[in-house]
Order: sequence, then C-alpha cells, then structure tokens
Amino acid sequence: MSGADTLSEKIPVRVYGGPTTLIEYGGLRFVTDPTFDPPGEYPMPLPGDHKLVKTDPPPVTAADLGRVDAVLLSHDEHDDNLDNSGRALLPEVPVVLTTVSGAGRLGGNARGLAFWQTVELQRPDGGTVTVTGVPARHGPIGCEPVSGDVVGFVLTSDDLPSVYVSGDNAALEHVKEIAERFAPVDTAILFLGGARMAFAFDNALLTLDSAQGADAAVMLGARRVVPAHFDSWAHFKEGRQEINAAFTEAGLADRLDFAR
Repeated sequence: MSGADTLSEKIPVRVYGGPTTLIEYGGLRFVTDPTFDPPGEYPMPLPGDHKLVKTDPPPVTAADLGRVDAVLLSHDEHDDNLDNSGRALLPEVPVVLTTVSGAGRLGGNARGLAFWQTVELQRPDGGTVTVTGVPARHGPIGCEPVSGDVVGFVLTSDDLPSVYVSGDNAALEHVKEIAERFAPVDTAILFLGGARMAFAFDNALLTLDSAQGADAAVMLGARRVVPAHFDSWAHFKEGRQEINAAFTEAGLADRLDFAR
C-alpha cells in the first residue's frame, strides 16, 4: 500500500470543485472556502467591467455535506472562495476561521487568525485539534491593497498526521516559512491553477501554478498532495493535465491525490 493510500485512510479528504474541500480530521469535519452556486458571473469591486466567471456546477450542495464543524475560509472578499450559497452556510457552522479583517466583516461566529496564531478545537473523543493560521499572499509582493488579505491553515493533533491548506497563495517564500515550522507535512491541500487576470498586476500569478505546486510539495516534504481550486472558474490557466505533467516531471506523481 502506498503512503498516499495509507494517508487517505487516516485523513479523508474530498474536493468538490473550485476551492471547496471536506477534511475529516480527529472526528471533526472541516470545509474549506465553501462555494455551491451554479455557473454565473460575479462583478468585481474594481474599476472597469471585470467579472469572475464560474464555468462548472458544483457536484454537491451544502446540505449534501452533512454536519460541518468548522469552515476554514482563506478569505471572504472573492466570490470564487465564498459565494452566495457559501455565505448562507456560514451561520449554520459552529466556527468560521478566517483572516482577521474577514472576521471583522463577517461578524457572528467568524474568528480571525493572524499568521502563526492558533486556536484549539475540541475533538469528540476528548482530544483537541490545533488550527494554526499560516502566511499566504494572493498575488505579487504589495498586492494586498487590491487583492485583500489571505490566510492558510495547518491542522495538527497529537495522534494524527498534519494537514496544510494553502488558501489562495502565490508566494513560495511563505511555503518555505511554513515548511521551516511544520515539515514534513503529511497532506498538503494546494490551491493551484496558476490563476491570472490580464488587468491585474501585469498578469502576475495570483495563485501557485503547477510547477510551483511541485516545488511546494518538496519544500513541505509532503507525502500526499491534494490539488484544489484549479477548475470551475475561467481565470485558472492550468488544470489537471498541467498538474499531472508538472508533478510527473518532478518525480512526484505518486504523491498526487485529486480526491474526487
């Protein structure tokens, strides 16, 4: 049995299109960046007629997921990470972990995590899961006034392998920082897709591309890589084929788990 298969048994992960992923960890059910709307267009709060375009329907509804104990929301300001249906889910969840600024906008059950800040969640068996907010940057250096704040997450618990959720991160230097504290990471859920928009930051990457995803896997010492947020939206420039090719070229194809 391969390492990826063994980890799949320990930490169930399922990707539901775009960034939306269900992670079952320590008896708790975490959902990342919930998006369940049908295909459509979302105006962007920028000068000009710019839109985010969702191209594919989700395979599930929020109700199909069953119980959700926590949402890991990398950021609340872009509809491809939190759409209308996702927003409707948030009040039904015990806690929403997100950026500090996002928690201020969302209010209610939202709790902001600064980089390296932790929160402990109680497991049904009496143990705890520690969620650590980790650095992420949604574009090139200095992009935050336009692209907004983003946070990633690391899940740890005494008797479980670690899980990293990148969020919309384009900065390998942040991955290196995370690796210095947490490597080896057992399961890395990497938001890939090489997102770009011609009008934004001279067409610079807004998320990691496939080759950078392979680099991130090496930095993290990840035994399993679950790609997410590379499909269902028009602004992604690379998909499953490019991810497979990049990881194969890097000799890491056996670490990939598309978890569909």
